[in-house]
Amino acid sequence: MLVTMNDVLLPAKKGGYGVGFFNAVNLEMARAVIEAAEEMNAPVMIGSAEVLLTVTNLERVAEYLIPMAQKAKVPVVVHYDHGLTFEGCIRALQAGFTSVMYDCSVCAYEENKKRLAEMVKICHAMGVMVEGELGHVGDYEGAGKLANPSDFYTDPDMAADFVSDTGVDALAVAVGNAHGAYKFPPKLDFDRISTISSRTGLPLVLHGGSGLADDDFRTAVKRGICKVNIFTDLERAGKEGAEKALSEGAGSLTTMISYEIEAMKKVVKEKIRLFGADGKA
Repeated sequence: MLVTMNDVLLPAKKGGYGVGFFNAVNLEMARAVIEAAEEMNAPVMIGSAEVLLTVTNLERVAEYLIPMAQKAKVPVVVHYDHGLTFEGCIRALQAGFTSVMYDCSVCAYEENKKRLAEMVKICHAMGVMVEGELGHVGDYEGAGKLANPSDFYTDPDMAADFVSDTGVDALAVAVGNAHGAYKFPPKLDFDRISTISSRTGLPLVLHGGSGLADDDFRTAVKRGICKVNIFTDLERAGKEGAEKALSEGAGSLTTMISYEIEAMKKVVKEKIRLFGADGKA
């Protein structure tokens, strides 16, 4: 069933578990995510980040994601991730996405608040939930290359003000995490997660979930993370599935598809179980 972000994240916050968000830029990825969620009886979030739309387009993604979510046996949120432009987020709303992330984290603090508050007003009028980001989640090199990585972390006091002034529904935090495959060992600031969770009262979001240790996930969820973003692990699994198909003599694209889907389903199931969302649909 197609639902909103609050429909899955508010129960997750109350129940102390996390919900996975998986980027799905083709039909095979979407099948893997939704089939895995159904088999695990788990809520799930699925969609695409704006930067991934170089390989497809938003409307085409919506053409398969929205109907698949509507027909799913479990709650499915169709989410527009890291919307970098106002226009892109509006297109996602028009396409039927049920939540958007308007990422203005590179802007100055007051400008970030101003832009996000405007988006929240528009989205809430349409019954759509909004994720914002405060602080700056780095690239795949993470905090390991920075002299003072905490300079880019989310400030708990600012977070409380940010949430109050914008009306945002979920907050992505920078706590030592980074996008992509980690080049340096990540070190998450769990106490910061706890403090932000306490002061904002909102479901918190952890970007850059691929490559973190299982214990990091478990602790982060216990401290207040309710949504975890995964893409690199899923993409890598699909590639490995295709390679396995070729190594075993697959002679057609249709044969390879089943290998790709099964490999990606395995990853999704592992994450669902790790976040504690299995059986929570």
